[in-house]
Amino acid sequence: MFIDSHCHLASRRFSKDEVPGLIDRALYAGIDRMVTLATCLDDVPANLEIATHPAVHACIGIHPCDVHHAPDDAPEQLAALVTDPRVCAIGETGLDYYHPAPEGWTDENLRERQRHFLERHFQLASKAQLNVVIHTRDATGRESFEDALEIYRRHHSSVRAVFHCFAGSWEEASRVIDLGGLVSFGGVLTFKSAQAIRDTLARCPAGTFMLETDSPYLAPEPHRGQRNEPALVRHVAEKMASLRGESLEELARHTNEAAEHFFRFRPKSI
Repeated sequence: MFIDSHCHLASRRFSKDEVPGLIDRALYAGIDRMVTLATCLDDVPANLEIATHPAVHACIGIHPCDVHHAPDDAPEQLAALVTDPRVCAIGETGLDYYHPAPEGWTDENLRERQRHFLERHFQLASKAQLNVVIHTRDATGRESFEDALEIYRRHHSSVRAVFHCFAGSWEEASRVIDLGGLVSFGGVLTFKSAQAIRDTLARCPAGTFMLETDSPYLAPEPHRGQRNEPALVRHVAEKMASLRGESLEELARHTNEAAEHFFRFRPKSI
C-alpha cells in the first residue's frame, strides 16, 4: 500500500541477520516497497545485497558527514555501479552544517568539500539519468538548504531532487517544487513540536511529496525514541492523511505515484 522512500537497512543499528525480518514486518504492515540508501562507499555492497529482495531498491552516494573519509574518486567508483538495476537514484548526498568539522578540518574546508561532492553527485546523476536524494541540516538558520538549492538550480533541467526529512517552511518547499523537485516527510511530522512542518505538509500539492522513515532514526509517535524501521511508516501515513483530510488509500495512491515517477524502479533479474 505504501512506499518507504528513505531508509538505511544496512545501518549498523540493524544486524545483517535481522534485515529479512525487518522487510517481512514492513510487508505485513502494508509497505510494498522500500528504498535503502548508502551513505559511504563501504556500505554500498551491503545495500545492493539487501536490494536483491524484490521489495527493496537501493540508492548509492556519499553522505555529507562522510565526505572527509571518502577518496577523491568516490563519485567515479559510484559511476561504475549506476547501471545495476537495483540502483534507483543517487544519494544520500547533500550538505550538513550541523556537525562541527572533525580534527584536521575547518568548518569552511569541510563545507566546501561537501558542496564539491554534491555537485559531482548531480553530474553523475545527469549522466546516469537518475535523480538525487538530498540531506540538509543546520545548527541554526537554513544555510545548508540555501546552498543545496542553489546547486540543484544549476542542474534541475536534467535531474530531479528530493529534499528528504524536510523540516522547512512552505516557502522553502515551494522553491524546491518550482524546480521540479520533491520534499519528503518522516517521523518528525508526528512530533508535538513539529506544527510548522505539519503546516508545510498541509500546503504541499498531491504529487510533490513522499513518505519516509529515515530508519533506524527518528521513529514516529508513539514509538519516538525507539529504533525506527520501515513498518512504522504507516504511522507517518496515518498522520498525513488526518492532516490533509484524505483517506489512507488516496494518500497511498499519490505518494506512491510520486515515488514511482521519481525513482523509476527498474525490473530486477538477479
